[in-house]
Amino acid sequence: MALSRKKKIIIGVSALVLLSLIVIISVIATRKDEPEVTTVKVDVRPELKSTVTASGEVRPVQYIKLTSEVPGRILEIYVNPGDIVKKGQALVRVDPTQLQSSQEAQWAATQASLNDVANARNAVASAQQGLVVAEAGVTQARQAIVSAEIDLRTAERELKRVTNLVEQNVTSRSEYDAAKDRYDQAKAKLDSANLAVKEAVERANQQRVAVKEAQTSIKSSEMRASQQQAFLRGQSSQREKATQYSPLNGVVADIPTRVGEFAVSQLSSTPLMTIADMSTINVEVNVDETEIANVDVGQEAKVKVDALGEKEIKAVVRQKNPLAIAKSDTQGGLSNRVNVQEAKEFKVTLELRELTDETRNKLRPGMSATATVTTKTKTNVIAVPLQAIVEKAPPAPSPGPTIASNAPTPVGEKAKEQKGVYILDKDNKVKFVEVTTGITGESDIEISSGLSAGTEVITGPSRVLKTLKPGDKVKKQSKSAAANANAGGR
Repeated sequence: MALSRKKKIIIGVSALVLLSLIVIISVIATRKDEPEVTTVKVDVRPELKSTVTASGEVRPVQYIKLTSEVPGRILEIYVNPGDIVKKGQALVRVDPTQLQSSQEAQWAATQASLNDVANARNAVASAQQGLVVAEAGVTQARQAIVSAEIDLRTAERELKRVTNLVEQNVTSRSEYDAAKDRYDQAKAKLDSANLAVKEAVERANQQRVAVKEAQTSIKSSEMRASQQQAFLRGQSSQREKATQYSPLNGVVADIPTRVGEFAVSQLSSTPLMTIADMSTINVEVNVDETEIANVDVGQEAKVKVDALGEKEIKAVVRQKNPLAIAKSDTQGGLSNRVNVQEAKEFKVTLELRELTDETRNKLRPGMSATATVTTKTKTNVIAVPLQAIVEKAPPAPSPGPTIASNAPTPVGEKAKEQKGVYILDKDNKVKFVEVTTGITGESDIEISSGLSAGTEVITGPSRVLKTLKPGDKVKKQSKSAAANANAGGR
């Protein structure tokens, strides 16, 4: 049965309405909402610091390996690893029995040598006394010569007088004979006195020789006694070294020996213990090769030690090792430089400053630490958040004649990407502005050119920034919404 005209109209209108609904639904389904973005107003920062962050560990200025200066079995160890020790504190004691026996034997030898010195001194005194007696005898003998010479001259004059009287027949011959006898006796007495002087001088010379020999003997005895005393002091010192004392203030880093083991003296390969000198504490960090050029000696830094939580310690760069090491190289040096493709690092030493006694006592060698070195500082600079910077490929060259100033990129060189930020115009449309950047801070980057203070730039979200194109219309988040988004991002 044929449809009436009225029914045909109703069916056509219904189809048209249905089609319209389908079109409207499709448009609504395919329409995209305007993306929401966060903006920030560019301002002048009073100060911007560029930093380099690296991790490492706490390192003392030096390690002292304490070795035993005397051999013996270890009887006692008074400290444990990690203990803080003071200079002069007792650390280890070895068995002193053998050292004591050696000291006692040496003491006996020293006493014997001192007795020899005493005997030698007595001999010198005796020889000197004998010399005094001998010299006195020489003096007496010479006095006797003088007396004998006087008597001889007197007898000689008397003999001459008597001789003249005899020749004049004034006196008798018997008086002459008596005078002659007195003369002969005086002469014999003088000869005897001269002989006595020679004998006395000879005895005195012999005593002088005896004194010199005794003095030589005492010098030898004193030298031997000095040697024995030196040996005794050495033995006493060795015995005292049976107990080892800390040579400095520090912390016990390691104790490889145990009670009962035998300590061998003068062998650095078997130390009793290792003490870390904590008078000056350093932190040694590994800086990536891409950042080492920015680090210089003398730059200030902040150090956080994991064991101390968020506490920051002031530090200064003291040394920058010029030799690169591979990240997998735990020893460092030139031997592990085969894989040139592997990332390299440089060791940088920082000296910790202004340490309180409480902080110093908590630090231990080998503790993990992170250092933030301030490499550059600028004041009154325009800066934007790091996430606002966008890098994009340069625009493709337009078809047609090439202008000389737009010469093509040389073969083998990658076209340099454009660095810039997105800003909003009055209609909330995106515009790309190319900028020149300077130093990079912890969360901001310096804008050297391309932006002026007061300009509003888009900072995120990053997923939106990646999809934006110049001319896109966006929806700017309200201040409260932006704050909530930032809070959620943190």
